[in-house]
Amino acid sequence: MVSRSEQRFISINLITIIVTLLVILAGGIVRSTGSGMGCPDWPKCFDRYIPPTDVSQLPANYKEKYVAGRLKKNEKFAKYLESMGKVALADSIRHDKSITIPEEFNPAKTWTEYINRLVGVAAGIFLFLTMVYSFTFRKKAKRIIVLSILNLFVVGYQGWLGSIVVSTNLTQWVVTVHMLLALVILAISIYTYNYAKQLNKAPSVIMYRILWLKGFLFFTLLISIIQIVLGTDVREAIDGVAKELAYGSKHTWLSKAGSVFSYHRDLAILVVVTNAIVYKMVIDRFSGKAAPLLTARFILITLLVQLLSGFALAYIAFPPAAQAVHILFSTLLFSLQFYLYLLVYRTSTYKQ
Repeated sequence: MVSRSEQRFISINLITIIVTLLVILAGGIVRSTGSGMGCPDWPKCFDRYIPPTDVSQLPANYKEKYVAGRLKKNEKFAKYLESMGKVALADSIRHDKSITIPEEFNPAKTWTEYINRLVGVAAGIFLFLTMVYSFTFRKKAKRIIVLSILNLFVVGYQGWLGSIVVSTNLTQWVVTVHMLLALVILAISIYTYNYAKQLNKAPSVIMYRILWLKGFLFFTLLISIIQIVLGTDVREAIDGVAKELAYGSKHTWLSKAGSVFSYHRDLAILVVVTNAIVYKMVIDRFSGKAAPLLTARFILITLLVQLLSGFALAYIAFPPAAQAVHILFSTLLFSLQFYLYLLVYRTSTYKQ
């Protein structure tokens, strides 16, 4: 029997997962519209809690001011990297000339980035509430409390890294780490949600062998993570080409992006194949309204949308809407796969 306080935690945790996905969608919109530097400082936007709407509201030397601020923050970040033994990486940030190029004020991009940050604040609030309500399980499941607190620290680090993303002018590897941390936050939230839901239920027992499905699902998860990392690399390569061509000749961008797109495209075939195999293995083992079967069906739908958005990006000259959808559904695919893994992991084979 689930108590009201436990159900409240489960509901808050589910909302947290949804809001975190909305943060990723907002981030995708920011990336697809080129609004990442719409606010040149962090956490405020042009030193304001509510950003300006016209360049006349900014000081005359705003470009020099924010470039100087970025350089100062990057020097601190470079020293942090040096303390970790990453001397070459620290030097590359110190000598990155793109960081010294000021951004022109664009109210549409500024407000796009500002809304992205507001959604991020909402996610932080719900993660805090999840941590508060996790103490409901202080006698039954302390790991929920520990993981909820850990997630709050990860979000804090993610927020700091977001400031580095701005100060380093969207440096590729920083953007990639930023994305991977978003997956970590999602994974922890999904784990605590599932653990709280299953706490008062007996583990599932089926007549078929489950070990192969568990192992293959784990492999499929790893493939999806690699594909997401490759996707961020493709995005960065495309951004570089777009800048070189002054954002013209869109039909040539992919051909100039290098081999990383070929890897991303070829791995997409493996993603489709592995998920199809997972679906076949699930329907062979579960029936009716079993949660793993329903989750596997959602995975197929998500994968279809992901493929269609990928085709749109490759053959319809990178429409911004497709870019945002592609990022969201790649993350949603990972989330559903991880949730399915947790469901299957708790299932065992019947033994006479």
